[in-house]
Amino acid sequence: MPHERSSERPSERPSERRSAARTSVVWDALRPALEGVAMDVLDIGGGTGGFAVRVAELGHRVTVVDPSPDALAALGRRARELGVAVTGQQGDLSTLLDVTGPAAADVVLCHGVLEVVDDPAAALATLRQVLRPGGTLSLLVGQRHAAVVARAMAGHFAQALALLDPTDASGVRDAGTGRSGRRFTDTEVTGLLEAAGFRVDAVHGIRVFADLVPGSLLDLEPGSTAALVDLECAVSERPEFRPLAAQLHVLAG
Repeated sequence: MPHERSSERPSERPSERRSAARTSVVWDALRPALEGVAMDVLDIGGGTGGFAVRVAELGHRVTVVDPSPDALAALGRRARELGVAVTGQQGDLSTLLDVTGPAAADVVLCHGVLEVVDDPAAALATLRQVLRPGGTLSLLVGQRHAAVVARAMAGHFAQALALLDPTDASGVRDAGTGRSGRRFTDTEVTGLLEAAGFRVDAVHGIRVFADLVPGSLLDLEPGSTAALVDLECAVSERPEFRPLAAQLHVLAG
C-alpha cells in the first residue's frame, strides 16, 4: 500500500519537490509524538523554522534556540506570514540550560546539531536535562558510511579514507569529524543516547535514495517525487539499508 504522505505540501518549485523527498520520513516519524494536547516543543538549532513553524501549526508552543540572529529574524518573518506564534531565543547547546532551565520541553528537536558540537556526550546530557519525563527527543544526525561513499564518488579519496575509521588526537576512535562535522554509525549514536540516559524507541534511515536521484528526474517526471517518498518510507525502518542513508533519525525518550 502506498505510504500516506500527510507531510507533503503542494508545491510547484523543483527545490521544494526535492526537499519533500528528503524530509517526509522525518516528519512522518515525528508526527505521532505531536498528536494530542498542546505541548511545549523546543527546537535546538532550528534556524529559519522549517520544522518549528509546521509544529506550531499543529497548535503547540514552540521555541527555537539558534545562535544566528539572522536565522531567528527569518524565523519570525516565516511565522508571521503563516499566522503562527514561535518564540526565538539566541543561544546554543552550551547555553541551553541558561536559556530554558531544566525540564522545559515535552518534545525536543535536535536536527543537524550533534555533528558540530565539541562534545556530543555532554550535549546529549544537556538535552536529557531539558526534556521532561515521558517526553520525546527527535535526533537527526549525519551517517558515516554514506558520507564515505559520497566522498569517494566525488573523487575525494583521502577524505573518504580518513572518515572510514577516524581517530582523535589521542588515538581514540571518535565519531568521524570532517569539514561538515561528525558522522555517526547506528551503533555509535544509539550508544551515546543510552549513555546519556535515553531509551531509544526507533531508528530510521533518512535520504537513502533522495541524494542519489538526479534532480532533473524529479523536475520532469510526473509523480516521481511521490514515488520516491514512498520508496524512502518503505526502506527507512529496514536495518540493512541504514548504511546507505545520508542521515539517521532517532526517536528517544
